[in-house]
Amino acid sequence: MRMKKKWMMLLLAAVTAVSVAGCGGSSKQSASSSSGEENVLTVYTARSESLNNLVIPNFEKDTGIKVNVVVAGTGPLIKRVSSEKGNPQGDVLWAADQTMLESQKDLFMEYVSSEDENMMDAFRNKTGYFTPAFADPTVLIVNTNLAGDTKIATFDDLLNPDLKGKIAFGDPANSSSAFQSLMAMLYAKGKDGDPMSPEAWAYVDKFIKNLDGKMLNSSGAVHKGVADGEYTVGLTWEDPAATYVRNSAPVKVVFPQEGAIFPGESVQIIKGCKHPENAKKFVDYMISQKIQEMAGKELTVRPLRKNITLASYMTPMDQIHLFPNYDEGWVSDHKPDIVSLWNKHLEDNR
Repeated sequence: MRMKKKWMMLLLAAVTAVSVAGCGGSSKQSASSSSGEENVLTVYTARSESLNNLVIPNFEKDTGIKVNVVVAGTGPLIKRVSSEKGNPQGDVLWAADQTMLESQKDLFMEYVSSEDENMMDAFRNKTGYFTPAFADPTVLIVNTNLAGDTKIATFDDLLNPDLKGKIAFGDPANSSSAFQSLMAMLYAKGKDGDPMSPEAWAYVDKFIKNLDGKMLNSSGAVHKGVADGEYTVGLTWEDPAATYVRNSAPVKVVFPQEGAIFPGESVQIIKGCKHPENAKKFVDYMISQKIQEMAGKELTVRPLRKNITLASYMTPMDQIHLFPNYDEGWVSDHKPDIVSLWNKHLEDNR
């Protein structure tokens, strides 16, 4: 009887030891569970497949946190976060920027990453809510076969009668990239850089007339239409345009000589989410040296951390002119007014 009792005690001790060892696991697992949260995270993302595939598997590998990914367009994701207010089903929104989200910042949790000090000064988290991670600069995508000798280097060049009806452009009222392109032309043509000056909107009138009634329903149709030879030039963002260049399509990326806008596409934590500590780790990871360097070398997005080397197919920063007076906060506050003015000028020029 004593032998049986002793054997049972040894067996219990062995099971306990195995259980403790199993709970301890790797240092990654214990670190992610120290807050009491599950090792899971739900990310709502509108970013490209290539960027999602670069960041998320590496984050899972390096942290032990399992990521549930929900992919959709920026607009639907923002509506989803809003509709889930009070009972969030997601932890992180990886989409949009301050311009689009400022008016809805009550949907997000305040958080400034410890990595923030390593970002370029213009792309620090100045709001406390939105962490710029990568940039989608405004560019022109030009079909080199169709353009031939036609000069396309400035916004004024887009008024060339030879390009009438051959310009691909989205709707600034519904497309974030089209809105940013509109802002670029307003800053470029405004008197003394004032995007609301009469001179800026006089340019818009001429531009609308040269569109010849052709405005596309989606931002993706813009760069695809140019690459497929339906349009000579399109106003888009750098990521897809540079991808076509990397893949040897008959296109080139043009940063207008007057200037470009670098909206800092951001990542933000959803207020009241179920896994806030894991979400903080995701934000930190997004702007870490490792991920920013990998994106700069392998992809067509533009990292915003200081001193990151870019791939050879990307335009060097010293060849790009930025508008010195561009104010993202001001644009965010005045976006409804700007869209309303665009719609009025569009109607007046039909």
